[in-house]
Amino acid sequence: MAEQRLQKILSQAGVASRRKSEELIVDGRVTINGMTVVKLGTKADSARDDIRVDGKIIKKPEKHRYVLLNKPRGYISTRNDPQQRPTIMDLIPSVKEYVYPVGRLDYDTEGLILLTNDGLLATTLTHPKHRVQRTYEALVSGIPNKHALEKLRTGIRLEGRNTSPATVKLLRSRNPNNTLIKITIREGRNRQVRRMCEAVGHPVQRLKRTHIGPVKDRNLKPGKWRELTDRELQELQKILRQAQD
Repeated sequence: MAEQRLQKILSQAGVASRRKSEELIVDGRVTINGMTVVKLGTKADSARDDIRVDGKIIKKPEKHRYVLLNKPRGYISTRNDPQQRPTIMDLIPSVKEYVYPVGRLDYDTEGLILLTNDGLLATTLTHPKHRVQRTYEALVSGIPNKHALEKLRTGIRLEGRNTSPATVKLLRSRNPNNTLIKITIREGRNRQVRRMCEAVGHPVQRLKRTHIGPVKDRNLKPGKWRELTDRELQELQKILRQAQD
């Protein structure tokens, strides 16, 4: 097998996302044939070289797992947490394969999140250039007027650059104190939806992700999970093929 970048090998083996794999390398937790590697861009041959993370040899997973979880509020979207807070891994104890979350949801955000050991798919779904849609329902303070909704649609200035155009729809306004809006974004900046809404003067009171690309499930209860269906996997594979074209 031809040599590949080390972070790609780790990602394809289901160790972690490509970005997280880069962190593992820089932190000195990866060895090739007994030698610690800290330089990004280092290449290896997974069929020939002895590659280890924290001393544990890696191998390509025999079976890919694709888990859809409805994350409740109060859980961290990582495999472990230094502060010992509950993580989403606590919700899937029967999944024995080494899976990891595809992207993140904030501690106070609920809704759908994927976990997998398919590194190529995980990288495709999270990379900004592929513009995979994610839809949220946000309960915001007050009632956004047309000007505020239009600003959300066209872009909000965050960290020196505008957010990409979003799809925004007002769903319900029960009283003057809050409004439920539906917002679809095509990038994944840190706490993006919350920061966008705060920027137009309508802070988020509650936030739930309802769609990840073509994947949705209104019937999945908070804290519960299921395997992706064949049809959902086919739809995600379409995104993967388009990204490789």
